[in-house]
Amino acid sequence: MKTNGKKIFIITGLSGAGKTKALQTFGDFGFYCVDNLPLALFEHFAALIKSRKEQNIALGVDIREGKDLKTLPRIIEELKQNGFYTYTIFLNASDSKLVQRFSETKHKHPIQKKLIAAIAQERRQLKPLQNIADKEIDTTSLTLGELKEKLSETLNLTKKSEMQISILSFGFKSGIPLEADLVADVRFLPNPYYIAGLRDKTGLSAPVAKYITAFPETKQFLTKYTDLLKFLIPRYMKEGKSYLTIAIGCTGGKHRSVFMAHELAKTLREGGFTVSEYHRDIRQ
Repeated sequence: MKTNGKKIFIITGLSGAGKTKALQTFGDFGFYCVDNLPLALFEHFAALIKSRKEQNIALGVDIREGKDLKTLPRIIEELKQNGFYTYTIFLNASDSKLVQRFSETKHKHPIQKKLIAAIAQERRQLKPLQNIADKEIDTTSLTLGELKEKLSETLNLTKKSEMQISILSFGFKSGIPLEADLVADVRFLPNPYYIAGLRDKTGLSAPVAKYITAFPETKQFLTKYTDLLKFLIPRYMKEGKSYLTIAIGCTGGKHRSVFMAHELAKTLREGGFTVSEYHRDIRQ
């Protein structure tokens, strides 16, 4: 069947099994996400997104749809007939884990009954959706990072593209960036500021780069710090982290930190990571 290139992932499952977290993860992956869209509006929504630029859509569907849930299999088939690629993920968990999660969060179950009875009723009502799901994920023993990893495997995404990395240079005299997750201090390097002809240039200029790279500790630092980041980044991703800001600082934020941040960003990009680069104090 010919498709229009649009992909719709339907996230459903038991209340407390992780649907909200799963949708947040799809959002981190760049999906256009809608939670609890009334099934009666699916036809209009499908017509709308045909004309929009979003290629990947994730929709959350749960027990709050009530009796309309029985129409979902037909709706999915109609989406396929209209050229959409559809994939349904059903999130499950043990009764004891669901009880524990509701107890910890203090949230009320959508079915207004005693919790155990509500879970049992929800299992019965969602059984038809569970039966048609393309993939079922049991979240009983999963951390948020492990759930994200499972979803990543389902989407066939590469690990390195999941995390958005920002490399930021700055000057300590203007303060450490509040958004920084990791901070490296490169004031151990000789300062080009005190070299005639370099003071008014920046770490992006060839003369400053030549001066800084003349010192062996420059290459040593870049090698060791890059190795550290390549060790840390996959572990941050495993714990569910989607964004990482690495701040590189020197005294004024114009020479050493700019050069080091630029070289670090270039090296990580060559390693397949998605990296943005920003020099906060370069014009000071």
